Amino acid sequence: MRHDMPFAGDGQAIGLLGGSFDPPHAGHVHITREALKRFGLDRVWWLVSPGNPLKENGPAPMDRRLAAARSLMRHPRVEVTDVEARTGTRYTAETLERLHALYPRAHFVWLMGADNLAQLHRWERWEWIMDMVPVGVLARPGDRLPARTSKAAALYGRWRIPARDSHRLAHAVPPAWCFVNVPMVDISSTQLRARGHW
Repeated sequence: MRHDMPFAGDGQAIGLLGGSFDPPHAGHVHITREALKRFGLDRVWWLVSPGNPLKENGPAPMDRRLAAARSLMRHPRVEVTDVEARTGTRYTAETLERLHALYPRAHFVWLMGADNLAQLHRWERWEWIMDMVPVGVLARPGDRLPARTSKAAALYGRWRIPARDSHRLAHAVPPAWCFVNVPMVDISSTQLRARGHW
């Protein structure tokens, strides 16, 4: 299985941006570039998921989403992957366990928009995720306050790294998380689907 997986050098800091990417859009590209700059990352992998367990309706076919993501996200330090489909994992915690086993010398950072932090407590084994991997949170339009007052933010408040020290996140010992405000790109996959652009 390993030869079909992305490459990670020993000690590299790799940001993981998971999602259905249904469809991928400029907002995904924007937060990826910001994450590379802000969190001291060597690379970012997009984990295009087979499906989101929290969403009732399934996404567009995997090959279509992968092709669209690869045509959109062009950066030498970013790789679009189907890791979850290849490893057979469905939940983020399972994916992280598998990646830690496959790449024991890599430093993974889970990346998410602030909207995901606001609902993180609904994720399977969400506290395990916070305890096992540093988490980088990038603010999106309208999601700052719900994220900052979320259950996850309250429970893990003492392990929050200030935004001014965000470059430390990649090599921080978990639990560790950092919330950064970034210039906004106000677009979502839901909006694009509603407009008939996908």
